[in-house]
Amino acid sequence: MTEGLFEDGDLIRVISREGALIAAGGAASLLQTAHPKVAQGVYDHSYTADDPLRRLRNTMGWLYAVQFGTREEAEVFSALVRKGHESVTGPGYDANDPELQVWVASTLFAVAAQFYQALFRRTLDDAELEEFYQQAKIYATILGCPEERMPETYPRFREYYADMVQNLKITDASRAIAEQVLHPRLPGGPVNAPGLMAIRLITAGLMPAPIREQYGWKWDAGRERRFRLLVGALAVVYPRLPLRVRTLPREYYLFTTRRMLAKMKRRPTAAVGGGGAASA
Repeated sequence: MTEGLFEDGDLIRVISREGALIAAGGAASLLQTAHPKVAQGVYDHSYTADDPLRRLRNTMGWLYAVQFGTREEAEVFSALVRKGHESVTGPGYDANDPELQVWVASTLFAVAAQFYQALFRRTLDDAELEEFYQQAKIYATILGCPEERMPETYPRFREYYADMVQNLKITDASRAIAEQVLHPRLPGGPVNAPGLMAIRLITAGLMPAPIREQYGWKWDAGRERRFRLLVGALAVVYPRLPLRVRTLPREYYLFTTRRMLAKMKRRPTAAVGGGGAASA
């Protein structure tokens, strides 16, 4: 297969191949929309509320194309995302604004690193975090963000991220999107209730306390204990599954992405996505 942007031994692939990371997507998404400009763009333009599964398919398809696809697949899909973002503008926001691209890329990196370490009970050392961070810059740069806009090193990233978490002021748009993400309208209705309860607990547990408090989510010793029990149970069971099972989401979303890109070659180009930055 044509060479991709990364190799199989790169940490971005080792970490992102794990399908369980999709369970942390709500935390990444709602961290992104804790930024008022991202939130307003998503609120004004996104189809998340109307078709959450399509939004998930497009987001995961883009991420897996960048992480595991060929260079051509990653660049073509990213060009479509950039084109879609050209219409995501409004008073005070522009989805292609490097400020927002940096924040979105930062949340994708931070949440993946956090959940991966919890899931595998493995602490990434400073060198590994630096490697993963440098590779994760692709989430912004492939969408046109100048690399110099990203914090240069992992220690600089930590300073930037801590400052953002402490100083972001979420809006009513942020809270409305959180309601859509945490209580989606899905086929099957009540059948999804147990899974959605687990996702809401993971989302709240991974969310930095200052942002969680602004969202108004209840968090006490009981919920903290349930979160730790849930993650602990996942850490016992999930890593013992065969790798081919753990990577099934990657195979599915890459398949749907390649089918979409093949169809687009046969018809005039159309933008994909919309509703703010591509988010997990």
